Amino acid sequence: MEHFSIEGGFSVSGSITPQGNKNEALPVICAALMCPHPVRIHNIPDIEDVRNLLKIARFLGAEIQPINGDAHSLEMYTPEIKNVELSEELTSPIRGAITLIAPVLARQKKVYMPRPGGDKIGRRRVDTHLLALEALGAIIEVSREGYLIKAEKLTGTEILLDEASVTGTENAVMAAAVAHGKTVIENAASEPHVQGLCHFLVASGVKIEGIGSNILTIYGVGDYSKLKSVEHHIGPDYLEVGSFISIAALTGGELTVKNIIPRDLRMIRIVFKKLGIHFEYADENASRTDLHIQKNQKLVIETDVHGEIPKLDDAPWPAFPADLISIALVTAVKCSGTVLIHEKLFESRLYFTDKLISMGAKIVLCDPHRAVIIGPSQLHAAQLTSPDIRAGMALVIAALAAQGTSLIQNILQIDRGYEKIDERLRTLGAKINRVIL
Repeated sequence: MEHFSIEGGFSVSGSITPQGNKNEALPVICAALMCPHPVRIHNIPDIEDVRNLLKIARFLGAEIQPINGDAHSLEMYTPEIKNVELSEELTSPIRGAITLIAPVLARQKKVYMPRPGGDKIGRRRVDTHLLALEALGAIIEVSREGYLIKAEKLTGTEILLDEASVTGTENAVMAAAVAHGKTVIENAASEPHVQGLCHFLVASGVKIEGIGSNILTIYGVGDYSKLKSVEHHIGPDYLEVGSFISIAALTGGELTVKNIIPRDLRMIRIVFKKLGIHFEYADENASRTDLHIQKNQKLVIETDVHGEIPKLDDAPWPAFPADLISIALVTAVKCSGTVLIHEKLFESRLYFTDKLISMGAKIVLCDPHRAVIIGPSQLHAAQLTSPDIRAGMALVIAALAAQGTSLIQNILQIDRGYEKIDERLRTLGAKINRVIL
């Protein structure tokens, strides 16, 4: 089994380009299955989750080829969907498989989806998906093992989502795209990856209004056969950008992150500023530019007005992303001051803090959703296990900032979301190696 061996105490400096957005690539690949014509997708991250989803897509009938031998650019052609029943063996490694429901339903009028797998960060309900599909005309049979969903015809309607679920919104948008008539989705998720999916569907011939807001209006084309061929570029992964900012700051490095979208980093910039970390853009007014973080950041937590302890919390976009709360927490460990981290969405995400405590971090886990961090702490090497993608990256960051050599197990979780992270960090001076024990 592969592990990461990480020797801490070395600055991570240089220049790096973020991978394509994992959370955009997955639903776009699913949406490509709806189109009966060839589709080209570029800047796809070559990660475990994508490879697992492509395996499922081939099982369903997709013909997939790299473009010019590049694993980051693929052509997908799905003349027909050959299977409507997905197995737990195929879908359990990847939560994103749940966004296959709408494409298969659109093509074959029925689909069986096992209960979704993915990260174990707490209860991850599917009610929002099912309620949206039901509103569009689907009939759903729920069993302990999964969901059988049928729809002879999908009809546009008004949908108020009971929560701003990202994947729930994505399934609803894809189903509405091939429905008959107009659909209005309120309380929709609006993250950059949801926007990316919407732009993909627009390019394929679907009219969508309100992209980037929490109210989406979709004018369905009525049948999947009316979707056109499309060429789509996945945007940069702003979650990986946030990870790189933390790594540079905690190791005292000077780093340039290339080709980022400043609009995606607005709240991330505010939160890192509260942790005493500042970065600049090569062009503040550009839609795409480079980000630069100077070496030896202050790492002093800004108190609230009147000197009160600040709170950093996550919430639906455009608030601070839940997937970066683990990164913010490990960053705070090395900052001078006290801060409350409030993880509102998943009741198990903060449980990885016991691993940081074993490294010397001063953390009080108040309850499953809140932790108080008192910094700065000198971290010491330890043997660790990655529980999920984001906590795994947080442990990598902790190990890079610690004294001594740490060993991180279960790195498949990290590989699910970060492409060749060990190789890429080594180019920046990190002492990280993949070893088999």
